[in-house]
Amino acid sequence: MPLAQTISSLRTLRLGFLPLTDAAPLIAAQELGFFAHYGVRVHLCREVGWATIRDKLIFGELEAVHAPAPMLWAAQLGRDCAATDVCTGVVINLHGNAITLSKRLRAHGVIDAATFRDEALRRRGEKKLTLGIVFPFSSHHLLLRQWLRAARLDPERDVRIVVVPPAQMFRNLAAGTLDGYCVGEPWNTVAVREDEGWCPAWSTTLSPGHVEKVLMVRASFAHTHPTEHAGLIAAITDSAAWCDEPTHRSQLADMLASPLYLNLSAKLIAPALLGRFSSNRSRVEDVPDFHVFSRGDASAPTLARATALQAELVASGLLPRSLAAPNLPRRLFREDLYREATAQLDYHAHTKAKLPGGTFVPA
Repeated sequence: MPLAQTISSLRTLRLGFLPLTDAAPLIAAQELGFFAHYGVRVHLCREVGWATIRDKLIFGELEAVHAPAPMLWAAQLGRDCAATDVCTGVVINLHGNAITLSKRLRAHGVIDAATFRDEALRRRGEKKLTLGIVFPFSSHHLLLRQWLRAARLDPERDVRIVVVPPAQMFRNLAAGTLDGYCVGEPWNTVAVREDEGWCPAWSTTLSPGHVEKVLMVRASFAHTHPTEHAGLIAAITDSAAWCDEPTHRSQLADMLASPLYLNLSAKLIAPALLGRFSSNRSRVEDVPDFHVFSRGDASAPTLARATALQAELVASGLLPRSLAAPNLPRRLFREDLYREATAQLDYHAHTKAKLPGGTFVPA
């Protein structure tokens, strides 16, 4: 049976994502036919926030989701949600975030972490500085707390931290309801280009090599649908390799700009993808690793990465030590499933020409 007919006869897997640059491996896998090539039929479902994505996965409205890696711990342990056995078999990306502060703070003399501390302490007795994060269990929250502590500020006492969906961050910054935020691209670049904010720090300066997003599934899905799960892992891994090719990054920005996905100008998406990140209106940083999708075995959900992340969650105060069971990292990051799914991966699928229906033939 031809592959196109085989794919058309499969059930459709619903894969939730948020419109962020780091969803690139999922979007490219759909647009370039990687999912079809590896025998799965996928419908990408654009969602509005991380809590929505989490709940839709937990209650079976989605089979798999684009998720901040710490969300695995939150879902597994029932932190503000129904406890659900979850896991990941593939890392979607490393890095990709930045801290953005408002231009109003700069007008008050804030030019770095030290002067931010001065302003935060001055404002502590009246109206605390308000900073946005995308989800309580996220690398954004960890990075922001790390930056605040490095500035000798207490995240619990000296500032106010609130949860805001990524796409609403810039709007709130411009309106003055946020004084800053930690978010993924392109919302930092949008703030800089619109002259509403500037960036004192980003992922590679704060936590080099940190795991950002993963493909989160219910453990029951991974166990009862191993072939489909393996197909998702293989497709995303191969797509990530395509996304990491420098020569593909401009094309990738155009792809992400579609109204179906980020619905923003490619001119706002491309700079960070190309490693030319604007930290303010007059400065462009050379950050070739701003987005890492594949190189350095980035896609592998290794035990070392999971263990380090759990330790960071505990150290930050986001995860009580009593809940940080030693077996949790291995249970949540399933490197065994990743290695099985990618053992004979066709790493050259992205060099083949796509035919109608998503099938591939040698170029």
